[in-house]
Amino acid sequence: MTVHTPKITGSHGRPVIRQLDEAAINRIAAGEVVERPASAVKELVENALDAGASRIQVDIADGGKTLIRVTDDGCGMTAEDLPLALSRHATSKIDGSDLLDIRSFGFRGEALPSLGAVGRLTITSRADGEAAQITCEGSRMSPVRPAALTRGTVVELRDLFFATPARLKFLRSDRAETQAVTEVIRRLAMAEPLVGFTLRDVSGGEARVLFRADPASGDLFDALGARLTSMLGRDFIDNALRIDAERDGLRLQGYAALPTYSRGSSAQQYLFVNGRPVLDRMLYGALRAAYFDVLSRDRHPAAVLNLIADPSRVDVNVHPAKAEVRFREPDAARSLIITALKSALAGAGHRASSTVGAATLGAFRPEPRVYQMDRPSPPAITRAFAFQSPPSFSGFAEASQAPAFTPDSAPSEEEPQANDEHPLGAARAQLHENYIVAQTATGIVIVDQHAAHERLVYERLKRQLAEIGIRSQPLLIPEIVDLSPTEAARLLDAAPDLAQVGLVIEPFGGSAVAIRETPAILGPVNGAALVRDILDELADQGDSTLVRAKIDAILSRMACHGSVRSGRQMRVEEMNALLREMEATPLSGQCNHGRPTYVELSLHDIERLFGRR
Repeated sequence: MTVHTPKITGSHGRPVIRQLDEAAINRIAAGEVVERPASAVKELVENALDAGASRIQVDIADGGKTLIRVTDDGCGMTAEDLPLALSRHATSKIDGSDLLDIRSFGFRGEALPSLGAVGRLTITSRADGEAAQITCEGSRMSPVRPAALTRGTVVELRDLFFATPARLKFLRSDRAETQAVTEVIRRLAMAEPLVGFTLRDVSGGEARVLFRADPASGDLFDALGARLTSMLGRDFIDNALRIDAERDGLRLQGYAALPTYSRGSSAQQYLFVNGRPVLDRMLYGALRAAYFDVLSRDRHPAAVLNLIADPSRVDVNVHPAKAEVRFREPDAARSLIITALKSALAGAGHRASSTVGAATLGAFRPEPRVYQMDRPSPPAITRAFAFQSPPSFSGFAEASQAPAFTPDSAPSEEEPQANDEHPLGAARAQLHENYIVAQTATGIVIVDQHAAHERLVYERLKRQLAEIGIRSQPLLIPEIVDLSPTEAARLLDAAPDLAQVGLVIEPFGGSAVAIRETPAILGPVNGAALVRDILDELADQGDSTLVRAKIDAILSRMACHGSVRSGRQMRVEEMNALLREMEATPLSGQCNHGRPTYVELSLHDIERLFGRR
């Protein structure tokens, strides 16, 4: 059913062009900038950050619908500045000569007049002289009057959308709006670790702290690490890698978690551009692409990353709320994210998440300790091992003839004793024909032999494939796929990248394309279905890793079939050889699906399990 809206017409029945009044203009602008209370909080807190505030306090009531108050200790404004601050397109952030050289959060000059158009706004501020105050209600501005304030600015917004009551019907519950405000503050707190943030709910007259982050100190990584520890927990930092990479004039900094610390959703992905929180599909697609080889499709990486670029190379003016950005060279930004994260993950070697062991310890609640047995000193341990060596594992190869294990069994003279000073220690036993128990200098390691060997074989196959290249097989009869002109252009733009992985596509007149060659390792493929899947990925992420992912999936299956099976008994030399290869192979801390290949328990953890700590 079509709904026809009436038009404003003149005497001749033609639509009449009218100049809207200032109040209507401000309400329209508010509709673009202020979508909900969280939008208003974002604009006001960003203004406080641009003012150089070191501490910012936000008070809200009823999810921000009835009250939003932002207090900062920034540079403040003079009495002469206040009327200008409530005028549209008046700003101290830019001079208007270069709209691409933007180095601040806010610059449009629309936030305050927009808020004053849809709510009851009061601004109290003090710069060098006396404090002053101004109010704005439904775009009606009051005269400036003296006020009492020690420093900074207090912006109070009451009864949001009272002037546009229809907007109130589209707001969600107080709880949902409060959560949205909290998420805004959290993201800004990550972007500015040197600034203190406090969010309070003052509904009903009682103040309840919803979020607090004290100013951090030190260099960028120390400050950000401390801030993320308080916000995301110690587990994130303990399992995260420092990222600091530079390429083509772009720089990427922050923390990215190990694959074994993956999440069930993308809730722990925080991306920033020049410190500005953004929700950009291209950037999130690059993050996903960096982990696609080490995570299954139902798991998501965790990361807090800031992409730093010259302001002239980033357009932050493409979205009214500045939630999206546009890069002058998007391929360079995407490439930096992927290569920096892949390099960091490879550089982590065999390191895996420690959360599995921590979860085990957290679930265990020992009874109160009733005794304490002193741990032998290191010299005593050395003397003990001089008289008693670990038992022999030479009989593990033949299970049916394996002798019974006794504490006094001596090692075979031909078998050298492994060194437990290695990161993954020395093999001491094999349990249930699948788990290798190794002793390290500080505890024990339990290795899933099948998962570990699967990753090792997979990495070996990938290296071999990189050396010989991905061979393609020419099709006897090229497969023709009809597409729309837009799809054909998008696919042909990606043709050089697809050719590198063995998929050769050429134009075939009009908007059709011809598939000439396909990767040989894939065997027979449905070319039309493959092309359409690639197009979906190109539209969603701006790039496609689908063919490479299919090839890697085949290599993964080959690695699974060619790896040590669960249930196979291994000799001690084989187990130690597996441990040494894991230490030398990147990404060996997780299997091909992102699960840990080993769990480490320190001696301190073991003593906690037995109630000695």
